[in-house]
Order: sequence, then structure tokens, then C-alpha cells
Amino acid sequence: MTDRALDDSVISVAFLSSPGLMDPLVPLLQRELPGVTCASWPEPAAREAELAVCWKPPADALAAMPNLKLIHSIAAGVDNILSDPTVPDRPICRIVDPDLSVAMTEFVLWSTLYFHRDFDRAVANARSGIWRRYEQRAPQDTRVGILGLGELGTAAARRLVDLGFSVSAWSRSPKTVAGVATSSGSAALDAFLGEVDILVSLLPLTSETVGLLNAERLSRLRHGAALILCSRGEHLVADDLIALLRNGHLRGAVLDVFEREPLAADHPLWREPGVLVTPHMAAIASWSVIAQQIAENVRRLVRGEPLLNRVDRIRGY
Repeated sequence: MTDRALDDSVISVAFLSSPGLMDPLVPLLQRELPGVTCASWPEPAAREAELAVCWKPPADALAAMPNLKLIHSIAAGVDNILSDPTVPDRPICRIVDPDLSVAMTEFVLWSTLYFHRDFDRAVANARSGIWRRYEQRAPQDTRVGILGLGELGTAAARRLVDLGFSVSAWSRSPKTVAGVATSSGSAALDAFLGEVDILVSLLPLTSETVGLLNAERLSRLRHGAALILCSRGEHLVADDLIALLRNGHLRGAVLDVFEREPLAADHPLWREPGVLVTPHMAAIASWSVIAQQIAENVRRLVRGEPLLNRVDRIRGY
């Protein structure tokens, strides 16, 4: 890395993503950081940039930037960056949009009610012209289990408690939330799963959580349980889910994220009875918030101040 001083008035930015994805970000960053110059990988100017703004950057690209001083995700997740073993030792930051918690909580509540109030069955019946009502259950008679008690999981858990649901949550390290039965550590995971009627996955993606939702663990859920996946697609072994749906152990699933996106049109999940596919829409940070947080971190970097939402590489988030 060169010793060229970083100046927030002339910062050079490289966008490392699929073509055109970050076009809306350019004018917003230019407003936040007058004088900023922007280029897209692999343009020569991008290779010389000091700031890399990323979403699924090409392998080895970050290591090929000699002036790089800061790597910034445009989302809360950074697994798409850390998966490259050549990522240089530079600060990595992520976006934490306060509105994301609201949006994610809305999605979790809607998906929970989709199963709790039997909307999944009503929709299926309507397609066949079947008029059938189901016995309504009180919220406290449905156990919602949340995997992950970060900001998003905690917000969703609190709202579910407010609505009267029985809520439990599992996290890697001990945490407490009023009204929520919490557990932590790998030794407690099986017992947690065994009490759940509706499982909500809000875990970060790390080496420890890839494939976590496999046949062994999903089969520990109560008979007739449902899955809500709005964290990362790599958490789920899709074939295992399909098998458990077809043998009747699981009732259904709302899936918002997938290992490869967009989900291929011929993927069996589209047509699997009981599965509702949504297009990674649970919670999306606004471009204006992304620009503001990136710009603030550039200013902090120039002033030598602590960065916002800096990633712990060991933990992976």
C-alpha cells in the first residue's frame, strides 16, 4: 500500500459488484463527498482507488488494489467479501440501516401470521375452490423460535412477544431479551429446536452456520413446524427441506434468500407445495443511507476516528 494521504475531498472509489448495480449510489456519494471520483471494476481507475464499495466482489480483486484503505459492504452482510481468502488486511465496514429492523420485523411478523393464522392453507384451498375454516389458535399456543439475537433478531423477538406469542431464541453467545426464553451455544441448539412450531433464521453467515439448517436439525423441529428463512441462503440445505416437506414432518416454509440468486426458474422450490418463495425482499437498505454511512466512515478514517459498524473478521460480522 502506498503512503498517499487520504483526503475526503478527493477520495477515489471503486465499485466492485455486478454491472450497473451501484449506479444509483454515484450521485449520492458525490453529494456527500464533493470531489469524489468513481470507477467500476476492472477499469484502471478502479484498481488505483482508495475505497472499495462492494457486493460480491470478484475473487482476488481487492488484493490487486495497491492504494486500498477501506473496504465497505453495501449491506449488513459481509460474507460475500470475507469468502475471498486474498482480501487484504484493511478495515471492513458494513451497513446498519435503522429502518432494516423495522422492515425485517414486518417480514417476520407477516410470515409468522401466514402460518399461525393458516393463510398458507387458505391460499392452497382457494386455488382448488375449497371452502374450509381452521380452528384459531391463541398466539401463546404457538412457539416461535428465532435463530440469532443480533439487532434484527432482537427487534423481531420483542415484537412477537408484544403480540402474545411464546418466543424462544438461540444465539452463539448468551443474551437476554425480556419475555424471551433464550439459550446459547452448540450444546443447547437441539433442545431449542425441539420446542419450536415456527423457526425464524436471522443468523449471520459464517463458516459455522453454512448448512446449519440440514436434515438433522430441521427434523428436530416439532412435527408440522414451519421455517422462515430471511438471513442467508447458504444456511439451508434445500434438498433436505424438500424431503422433510414431502414426508410430512414439516408443514411449509417462507424462503426469502437462496444460495444462488436470483433463484433459477426451474428450481424445484418454486413448485414445492407448502413453500413460498420471495425475491430477497425482507429488508433492503436505502441507497441514501448507504451513501451517508460510507461517507461518514471515509471522514472518520481521514480523522483517525473509530469506524462505524466495523467488522470483526474472526466473528465474521
